[in-house]
Amino acid sequence: MPEQKRDYYEVLGVQKGATNDEIKKAFRQAAKKYHPDLNKDDPSAAEKFKECNEAYSVLSDADKRAKYDQFGFAGVDPNYAASQGGYGGGAGGFGFDGDIDLGDIFSSFFGGSGGFGGFGGGRNPNAPQRGRDIQTTVTISFEEAAKGCKKTVEVSKVEDCSKCHGTGCAEGTSPKTCTQCGGSGHITVQQGSGFFQVSSTRPCPTCNGTGKIIDKPCTKCAGRGKVRRKTKVDINIPAGIDNNQVVTARGLGDAGINGGPAGDLRVGVIVEDHKDFIRDGYDIHYEKHISIVEACLGVKVRIPTLDGDVEYSVPSGTQPNEVFRLKGKGIQRLNSVSRGDLYVHIVVDIPKSLTEEQKKLLKEFDKSYVANKGKEGFFDKFKKK
Repeated sequence: MPEQKRDYYEVLGVQKGATNDEIKKAFRQAAKKYHPDLNKDDPSAAEKFKECNEAYSVLSDADKRAKYDQFGFAGVDPNYAASQGGYGGGAGGFGFDGDIDLGDIFSSFFGGSGGFGGFGGGRNPNAPQRGRDIQTTVTISFEEAAKGCKKTVEVSKVEDCSKCHGTGCAEGTSPKTCTQCGGSGHITVQQGSGFFQVSSTRPCPTCNGTGKIIDKPCTKCAGRGKVRRKTKVDINIPAGIDNNQVVTARGLGDAGINGGPAGDLRVGVIVEDHKDFIRDGYDIHYEKHISIVEACLGVKVRIPTLDGDVEYSVPSGTQPNEVFRLKGKGIQRLNSVSRGDLYVHIVVDIPKSLTEEQKKLLKEFDKSYVANKGKEGFFDKFKKK
């Protein structure tokens, strides 16, 4: 019984006509909710997180989303059509467990470059085909995102069988050209009679659309030529990367077919929040608390930055919520040496309780205090009438 997939819009909890921003926001919420690192006690979290990633990868891509809206899952996953009873690979073919990308079935119907093993569009099934892209996620700290880092991720990917080197044949043997289809991978079938005779092209039943016959399959890969293996890959995360952005490692996806190039590895980056800083693009914001006396008299304070603490002189007469800028102390811009700024927001702490002596001193101060004369306020114009 094939696995029943949930509608991608349902997975992210958005309507079909949702905007890109709504889809992105919904994915961020779902990613935080189901991320395995944050739900170690929930065995279903990893599967739900994977489901959210799959839905976002389709709905965030305009081309894939259009195909999904028109054709459903089969429009974005050709292997889904096969699992529902469509064209599938058999012994000696490449249609196993979704390991090999057979191309976009609808592209083959409508003249696209991707075909189902070449039949329907006349493509040679033995021509080189690019491997599938694979994806995973990695969680990094705020500082690692700001400065860049190297991370090792574990991925499950399709590789050439080490025993038969991708041929699918036992040692000392080689595949033969299918005599029924002549190596084309497809046959033409005539249906009806007379004026109503119709010709249709179908996958060759003898070779299952591969154009080849393997008499003695490799014992390690059962004639597939490919095996799925878990492997660790080092990924360079560039400085300035932001939450939910993707790093693409070229050629680190599934192996290609018939000597075709490997697909890519797409790594979704999740950036942890910082205990002190708030990020805004390449700028960061920080709140510094000072006392009412320090605000009045001025004070030298230590301000944390991504490069360590720096000393900053808060001038006398600083008002609550004033903001000071430390230029170039923000986050490095992607593919650049320039950096954003650090904005220090001043919070003046007003004491909630005072001793009698403190109250007395404040009253003495108040007698000699003259309020700041600034611009005319809203109520001042009424006082003059």
